[in-house]
Amino acid sequence: QVQLVESGGGSVQAGGSLRLSCAASGRTFNRNVMGWFRQAPGKEREFVAAISWSTRADYTDAVKGRFSISRDNAKNTVSLQMNSLKPEDTAVYYCAASEGIYYYKGMLYNSWGQGTQVTVSS
Repeated sequence: QVQLVESGGGSVQAGGSLRLSCAASGRTFNRNVMGWFRQAPGKEREFVAAISWSTRADYTDAVKGRFSISRDNAKNTVSLQMNSLKPEDTAVYYCAASEGIYYYKGMLYNSWGQGTQVTVSS
């Protein structure tokens, strides 16, 4: 059974940093596109970042220059380094895995973690 488990969420003041990690178990995702999404209270879940097996990365405009996604294929993990955090980054952050190996915008993600809360205070 595939499991994605996020960690690293928490509370931080605006301008601070957090690093989220996602550990996959049950199968390897070395060749799969991995992504991070977030859902703020009262809003729909939105795309944050994605990374292909070749480490090609994409970001939503709101986080470009502040967030960085990376992966360690040997450890079957993907991380999201979040710097210069803003109150509007407050959300539950979800790790996701696609069955696809070539990234394109709007691709389907089939496996999801339970989410980790990130709260940024002003």
